[in-house]
Amino acid sequence: MHYQDALAEEIRDSAARLLAEDVGPGDITAELIAEKHWARARVITREDTVLCGVAWVDELFRRLDPRVILHWQAADGDRLSADQVFLELEGPARSLLTGERAALNLLQTLSGTATRTRHYVDLLAGTGVRMLDTRKTLPGLRLAQKYAVSCGGGHNHRIGLYDAFLIKENHIASCGSIAAAVREARDIARDLPVEVEVESFEELDQALEAGADVIMLDNFSLDDLREAVRRTAGRATLEASGNVDDSTLKAIAATGVDCISSGALTKDVKAIDLSMRFLGQDD
Repeated sequence: MHYQDALAEEIRDSAARLLAEDVGPGDITAELIAEKHWARARVITREDTVLCGVAWVDELFRRLDPRVILHWQAADGDRLSADQVFLELEGPARSLLTGERAALNLLQTLSGTATRTRHYVDLLAGTGVRMLDTRKTLPGLRLAQKYAVSCGGGHNHRIGLYDAFLIKENHIASCGSIAAAVREARDIARDLPVEVEVESFEELDQALEAGADVIMLDNFSLDDLREAVRRTAGRATLEASGNVDDSTLKAIAATGVDCISSGALTKDVKAIDLSMRFLGQDD
């Protein structure tokens, strides 16, 4: 399935799951409000953020109640300032309240991913080094978080186990050698990229000799990263991984690697503080 088609399906499925887990057989508290009451509400962010999740919220309210109208004042990928209103809604008060938490849960998580990514991308500005995510995503949110990374200016590593080879220590041990693993990968699917994770210069040389497209330098020191760049001399794309944080990112980029990957973009998510407030109700 094409990525965009898969993402569209994920949006539909996610919206359905969010409503099912929160609403269940019905929102009993919303029944306190008369069914005929119509309301308007605003959603604001309490902190600076990069917005992500518009399509999910649209789909959620479409499923919940098509009478709800959403007026977005920002798009995915936009930077928002603290206390900025970025969405206004109008519709039956019951429906706004029923969908509130499911919508905000999704927005705060994906915006958190996009915001963390943008922070790292900003630190890399001017270096030409690409920031990559990993498969260390929150369960059930793989495509959503991958999309959020792109909204933050980052780049997606492989989406799953099916769209690229990543040969690690246990694969090498099972195949017998790096050369054997790369050779087998080429036989399985010549059109897919082959990446090899290495932990030493000896393994780096073997991966280069085997013709790997990408080589992941796992937990190499800064000096060793520079030496790896020198040895590789452009024969493969070099990806640095491990010990990546605010204090090390620029120094890693300065070694000359092509890209840096970090699971922190998706697994260590700090949810953004968002709030929905009613403006009033009309009969």
